[in-house]
Amino acid sequence: MTNASDAPPATDADPATGEDPEGSLPAAAPSAVALHRTVRQAGQEEIERPFWALAWSGIAAGIAINTSLVAEGMLHARLPDAPWREAVVALGYPIGFLLVILGRLQLFTESTVTAMLPLVTAPSRAALGKTIRLWGIVIAANLVGTGIAGAGTAWGLIVDPMLKQGMVEVSLKITTLGFGATVVNAVPAGFLIAMIAWILPNARTQSFWVIFLITYIVALGGFSHSIVGSDEAFLLLFDGHVGVAEAFGGLILPALIGNLAGGAGLFALLAHAQVRSDVTDGHGQEDAGEDVAP
Repeated sequence: MTNASDAPPATDADPATGEDPEGSLPAAAPSAVALHRTVRQAGQEEIERPFWALAWSGIAAGIAINTSLVAEGMLHARLPDAPWREAVVALGYPIGFLLVILGRLQLFTESTVTAMLPLVTAPSRAALGKTIRLWGIVIAANLVGTGIAGAGTAWGLIVDPMLKQGMVEVSLKITTLGFGATVVNAVPAGFLIAMIAWILPNARTQSFWVIFLITYIVALGGFSHSIVGSDEAFLLLFDGHVGVAEAFGGLILPALIGNLAGGAGLFALLAHAQVRSDVTDGHGQEDAGEDVAP
């Protein structure tokens, strides 16, 4: 996945020293306009990527995100049933996100904001088609990856019965909400994961902690994440706890809707609205101001 976090911050500082020309001021953080432009450019690169590049990256992300469930299941299986257990178990949740995001793989909930910014900046039928194409490919690829991981876990990839039982018990929590409740519960997760994509260009060496802390909040809050949730749903499906209709229609679909509403419908639009007048001039042309990346 295209990740703008590798780009140097936009400042007047000397690139070799990180100080301003007078040597007296610290490097300034990029402005909101610069962040908008950087994330938008990353999104433009994503929507232009070839089908198979997106697909293989999305499949790899779906498989890699399974490590979140593995880590949570491991902690759940080995900790006593105490009031604090869930807070500790949630520490395993960020692992998959760290692998996926730092590995620059395609994750649907992160692409909600990056793909939306080019669309809302220069709306057109062609831009809408490209955005829908990206989401369609990435969602399908992510689900293929989580399906492979779920089947492998259910059918023998996880040979430790205690670990597998821990993963199943963690996964069963997603069955406690109905369709509408899952949609609402997924909105904060979509908003928070989209925020990661917005923050990372300015995070620099703190990228690990940004990803870890935000995804830990998602886990602590019990918010529904469509891709991690699909991993859980597929495990429950292949292990015989839910049927096909419930797995797709009752667990995966509402989480996708909620994540899309929180990421593309809420965060992306708010992120664009705050700089709209700065990003374009009166003729609809992009402002030529500072960039995070050169």
